[in-house]
Amino acid sequence: MSAAPIAPADLRGARWRLRLRNARGFARRYASRRDGLVGAAILLAFAVLAIAPDLFVGPLQTVTTATGGPLEPPSAAHLLGTDESGRDMLNLTLHGARISMVIGLLATLITIVLGAVIGIVSGYVGGRWDQVLMRVTDFFLVLPTFVLAIVLAPIILDIVGTDAELLGIRATLLVIVVVIGLTSWASTARIIRSQTLSVKERMFVDRARVIGGGPAHIMRRHILPNVVNLIVANTVLTFAGAIFTETTLSFIGLGDPFAPSWGQLLNAAQEAGAPGLGAWWYIAPPAFCVVVVIVAFTLVGNALDDVLNPKAGLRR
Repeated sequence: MSAAPIAPADLRGARWRLRLRNARGFARRYASRRDGLVGAAILLAFAVLAIAPDLFVGPLQTVTTATGGPLEPPSAAHLLGTDESGRDMLNLTLHGARISMVIGLLATLITIVLGAVIGIVSGYVGGRWDQVLMRVTDFFLVLPTFVLAIVLAPIILDIVGTDAELLGIRATLLVIVVVIGLTSWASTARIIRSQTLSVKERMFVDRARVIGGGPAHIMRRHILPNVVNLIVANTVLTFAGAIFTETTLSFIGLGDPFAPSWGQLLNAAQEAGAPGLGAWWYIAPPAFCVVVVIVAFTLVGNALDDVLNPKAGLRR
């Protein structure tokens, strides 16, 4: 007697059960990493603050709605002091979390998508395409990121115009997003290409090629799922780098003065002469947030890398 065919509903149920078991296994392995849990807790706290800063400190204070005097030190009325306009630094710092985190997220999306596509195509197609794409990648790798960003920022701003907006984000912030994305994808592309070169030699890829699968189908259905772990781990570390780059670009004056990101606050503190005046409370809150968030992303990225790629952890 021949075996009864498996019903599509049963097959879908088996797939969902397998995915659920894999998710539980991942959660269990990640929960065993104390550094990963600490990093995730810090990022969750900052995410909540970035999503709804109004719930904690009220609306963003402006020069006309400032509640304190110029450069007041920390007190019961202003826990983190005030800036040169009398605005509460706690208010500005929490609202700055939204700007910095959004810029980091959008820039990371550009970096990961561009790097993953170029890395997978270059590694799988090979030949002349691989040579051309890798030469372009090497070009971006050797260029100093900040120098290239400083050159590109005014050019892109001149193209899009200073009054342009996208989803409520002003052109000056969009320029930072684009600049970070264009200057950060090369290392991601190199990493993904190396993994793709290994995956495409496996038997299941040869089998898919023999039964008539085209390059686009194989890259989408067979290569991408086997490099997604690396993409996820690299995304977290890229996010940290994007926030640091945004802070640096805003600090040197390429940010938006009407959007108080952490880098913009540090730039404003420098222009107000806070270091010389001893107003450490103007510098410490945004600088502390940048350091803590970058460390948290690094902890999560290292934990994800070890959980998703155990061999890497053994090598370390």
